[in-house]
Amino acid sequence: MRVSVIGCGHLGIPHAAAMAEIGHEVIGVDLDQAKIDRLNAGECPIYEEGLPELLAAHTASGRLRFTTDLAEAAAFADVHFLAVGTPIDADGRSYDTGQVFGVARALAPNLIRPCVIIGKSTVTVGTTRDLAALLARLAPAGDGVEVVWNPEFLREGHAIEDTLRPDRIVAGVPSQHAEDVVREVYAPLLRDQIPLFVTDPATAELIKGAANAYLGMKISFINGVADMCAAAGADIQQLTEAIGVDPRIGKGGLNAGPGYGGGCLPKDVRAFTASARALGATAAATLLRAAEQVNESRPAAALTLIEQTLGRAVDGVKVTVWGASFKAGTDDVRESPALAIATLMHQRGAKVTVHDPHAVPTALLRHPELDYAEDLEESAKSRELIVLATEWPQFRDADPKALATVVANPTLVDLRNLLDADVWRAAGWTVRQLGRPAQE
Repeated sequence: MRVSVIGCGHLGIPHAAAMAEIGHEVIGVDLDQAKIDRLNAGECPIYEEGLPELLAAHTASGRLRFTTDLAEAAAFADVHFLAVGTPIDADGRSYDTGQVFGVARALAPNLIRPCVIIGKSTVTVGTTRDLAALLARLAPAGDGVEVVWNPEFLREGHAIEDTLRPDRIVAGVPSQHAEDVVREVYAPLLRDQIPLFVTDPATAELIKGAANAYLGMKISFINGVADMCAAAGADIQQLTEAIGVDPRIGKGGLNAGPGYGGGCLPKDVRAFTASARALGATAAATLLRAAEQVNESRPAAALTLIEQTLGRAVDGVKVTVWGASFKAGTDDVRESPALAIATLMHQRGAKVTVHDPHAVPTALLRHPELDYAEDLEESAKSRELIVLATEWPQFRDADPKALATVVANPTLVDLRNLLDADVWRAAGWTVRQLGRPAQE
């Protein structure tokens, strides 16, 4: 099929590359000419595992190309994926769908024949209905333009894997024809027995919000229990193993850490909380807000553990934070817990250096007040404390004996419970881990 993907960011670029990978002819659209030029040259402007290889392969084959011209995309394709951003609105709670409706208004005059618009962005319930009404009014094809909502469930760092081998596909459709188009687009995936859930559009819109809000609550729950473990001298890792075997609970997502971040989960929990309140579901809104509050408390909880480990305040301490991205596998630093903790220590007077395998350039743009190191060993030189805040395998695989020779004080706080603490202690390090008892 010929498809367009409108919006070339953390969602759109992986989706465009994946659509080309499963056999479609794809045109990506974005307003940023410099970005388009890089993409057409096969260069990836974001870091996402596996994406550079797919992008290079399919731009070279001609199956994937990029443009700034919506008219060109409308002439080329009869299926248009909307993958533009829906950041949190000025109220701090709901989605700003301005880009979604802005693209629809710009695209509409070019829609002269029937087509299907497939929304990928995360939106407030009712958006599909309003978008369909707008396009029916503005597009020459009128009611021949149908709108489907097909929310993404991508984990950053795994976007290609999650597009090519998702655990499910959800499509909120207005008609049998629209469903048929969805089935044709995803036919290669459906042949691999990936389940397709066909719903009405409103249900599809709520499914995405509910999934991320539940995950946010699960993360906040285990982080709250980690605080209890810290107070009781208990071990969060042993607790998680024991409760995670219950199939009603499951271990997935029960990883105590510095909190959730990124461009999706925080805003989706906020927006779903706002939707619950707007729909009059006050008990649900209260529950969701409590999960947000636990997540908001994580930098302060991390600072408490750090200062307990040091035996004093961080003022004047030379600290290196390992990690800038909000999670491993991506260079996305939006609402990064690692950077929130680094910034909090900087504000308290610590001399903070940040190291990350891929996210130093993006972190520097958002937090120029911090110092950065490109090399792992360089980041540790003369440091009095290392704080591991993002779960990159490079940190797990670091050599504790070699690093012990370059630090001023071999002390490490592992906020991800990533390391084999016994190995590091044997190499002379003092190691504290989140929600686990202190050991000599």
